Amino acid sequence: MGIALLVIDRFRPSSPAAAWISDVSRIAIWLAWIVAMGTTLGSLYYSQIAEYVPCELCWFQRIAMYPLALILLIAALRNDRWIWVYAVPLSAIGAAISVYHTQLQAFPEQATFCSTTVPCTTRYVWQFGFVSLPFMALAAFSFIMVMLLLARTTSAAARNPDSRSANSTSQAGN
Repeated sequence: MGIALLVIDRFRPSSPAAAWISDVSRIAIWLAWIVAMGTTLGSLYYSQIAEYVPCELCWFQRIAMYPLALILLIAALRNDRWIWVYAVPLSAIGAAISVYHTQLQAFPEQATFCSTTVPCTTRYVWQFGFVSLPFMALAAFSFIMVMLLLARTTSAAARNPDSRSANSTSQAGN
């Protein structure tokens, strides 16, 4: 979906979708931070209050998510649109771990490297036949990446504000 939004923004700059993308991209870093903070607090709730014991893959996902809550807050306060350079790779690593963990929970009969005391296949949450804690983490990492790429498009437009008008003028002349 994120790619489709970027294509719409690029090739149909006067469309309502492009206007919506422009509006969202202005607050994209704040939206990414809200999701990172919510995910961080949610994981702390599940382990500290609900007393779900995190497996090794859960810890790896936390290692990728927890710094994002702090990094994205600082970037949002400073309006640092270049945060994507640091945060997208971290989110991609977390998403890759989440994909693997999600499929482990979807198909728990397969072998895994996790310990038998805290297996990675334990489903503390299982809604609609596919929504698990790793799936929620995957959704959060994906949302953060899309928001940061939207924020990146805003920084590219800010660097070269005449690029859109020049492109539309040259296309109109052809």
